[in-house]
Amino acid sequence: MGLAHTPDRATLLDIYRKMTLIKQNDEKSRAIILSGKIPMVYYSPRGQEVIPSAISVNLKATDNICTIYRGTHDMLAKGVPLKDLWAELAGKSTGTCKGKGGPMHITHPASGVLVTTGIVGSSLPIANGVALASQIRGDGGVAVAYFGDGASNIGAFHEALNMAAVWKLPVIFVCQNNLYGEHTKYEKTTAAKRVADRADSYQIPGVRVDGNDPLAMYDAAKTAIDRARAGDGPTLIEAMTFRFYGHVFGDADRYMDDGEKKAAMANDPVPRFRQWLIDNGHSSDADLSAMETAVGKEIDEAIEAAIAAPFPDVAELRKDVFAEEIPA
Repeated sequence: MGLAHTPDRATLLDIYRKMTLIKQNDEKSRAIILSGKIPMVYYSPRGQEVIPSAISVNLKATDNICTIYRGTHDMLAKGVPLKDLWAELAGKSTGTCKGKGGPMHITHPASGVLVTTGIVGSSLPIANGVALASQIRGDGGVAVAYFGDGASNIGAFHEALNMAAVWKLPVIFVCQNNLYGEHTKYEKTTAAKRVADRADSYQIPGVRVDGNDPLAMYDAAKTAIDRARAGDGPTLIEAMTFRFYGHVFGDADRYMDDGEKKAAMANDPVPRFRQWLIDNGHSSDADLSAMETAVGKEIDEAIEAAIAAPFPDVAELRKDVFAEEIPA
């Protein structure tokens, strides 16, 4: 079956730029932790680059996403500035939350990343609220909720899908199914063979797509986003993928099937899409190399700026806690 929507050349290159940004940022994140220059908690998104990259090219700057603590790739794809992101990761005052949120709470409304939550499954009801606000304002905006397969067993998942269906909210629920909920294989905790099938209970479209195929991911995302903008309500997308590393940096991932992991890494979606772009005449090795070099430089500059930036003043402990400071 053919795709209903095919990205043009500029969009294809935009998808790849986001993918190499996520890949390189991950590589530099792991290296900087090992160097001891920036101590931080880190959740690698390596292997899941396609999903937010192919979705974000369909979003407007004014659209919003709600993601989780494993969602660095979602933030980068939506456009959180690297210098702001890295400063927050380093706990510096120039970060997105003045260094007070850290890796698990990157928030940057200006780029449409309204909240990063550390609570499994909570991105869905929050996205509902964001979508409801757009619906009330009539501004045509949509919200995307990113979450993992483990979150599909949380009560908030079912409550959010039901509410969005009843109110026809302009929201897209994106399950990045990497086959493991933290340290546990999908089938050990989930009775449903497919997360997408759960959409049937709420009378909304449920789509399962190869989350490592940029063209298929783009098509599914555009269909769902266009539907939401038209006022036809939510869609549940189950994007199948695989994470290359453990749940958290330092996790030895011994619970993973070795052959499964090796096969996934051998089929790395980033170099595969890069070669596809060249083979189909959309770009050249030289042009893509230049793009990758520019992205790498941008990341390096952001890291250097983060290391050089000051830590928050102690006075910040009492700021951004209440709407108005009330002396004791």
